[in-house]
Formats: sequence, C-alpha cells, structure tokens
Amino acid sequence: MNRAEKQQMIETVNARLNQANIALVVHNTGLTVAQMSELRRKMREAGADFKVTKNRLAKIAAKDTKFEQISDLFKGPAAIATSADPVSVAKGIVDFAKTNDKLVIIGGAYGAQKLSVKDIEALSKLPSLDELRAKIVGMIQTPATRIAGILQAPGGQVARVIAAKAAQG
Repeated sequence: MNRAEKQQMIETVNARLNQANIALVVHNTGLTVAQMSELRRKMREAGADFKVTKNRLAKIAAKDTKFEQISDLFKGPAAIATSADPVSVAKGIVDFAKTNDKLVIIGGAYGAQKLSVKDIEALSKLPSLDELRAKIVGMIQTPATRIAGILQAPGGQVARVIAAKAAQG
C-alpha cells in the first residue's frame, strides 16, 4: 500500500467516523471470503459500514473524532463497523458473532461513551428505530379508536331508546 492509498484509507475511515453515531471494533481472524461477504451484506442491510482496517491507519483516522477513545481497541486483525443507528448495527454484529465464533466483538463507542462487549449485547436486544416508530403509531391510534367508540355509544343508546318507544307507541 503506497502513501496515497494510506491517506485515502485514513480519509475514508475518518469520514465514516464523523458521520456515525456508533463505532464497533471486531476481530475477524479466520473468516473466509464468503463469510466476510455475508457479514458485509448484513451490515449494509442494517444501514452500517463495515471496513477491515490497518490498525495504525485506523488510530490516525480516529484522532480528533468523537471515537478517539476506541483507538486502544485497534490491535490484531481488526475491523470497524459504523452506523447512524446504534441498535441495528449492534444486532447485526451480535447475530453474526453468535453463528460464527471467528468474529469476536472487542468493544466500541456510542458517541463519547465507550462500550464493552456486554453493553453492545444489551444494545442489540433493544427494539430498532422502526419497531419503536410502529409502537408509537399504534399507541397514538388506539386512544383515537377508543374515543370514537365512546362518542358513538351514547348516540346508539339514544337511537335504541327512540326505536323502543316507537315500537311501543
């Protein structure tokens, strides 16, 4: 890798870190090309970027970003996953790591907060942003349906009383 390629990699990783809300560092020792392709596909589906990096270049790229505190995690065969949605990237990484023991989660950061492996696993168990939105819409629609039912009930009762009086009369 020549100097220009190294500079390009630093700029790419730095740009991804500046746009992301979360960055997770994993070790990928022994993953086959097919497994790496599957992992990258899962990360794209989750809206995340996944990049195998050179540790020294990743440390330089992380400098002066909100993820500078994860520089010490770049040891060994490291890769970095970044995303704007913290839950979806955590779910993707944790799910893949469950089915493939060669992917080892090292740690990460959510904004300025450093995350341990347990924190990442807990984050992966939270509902995604889309699931939360669906729940909120459901909660908003339910009271409106109840209110409409309550408002219609007295009118129905009055109509039944009038119909009963008409039948008697």
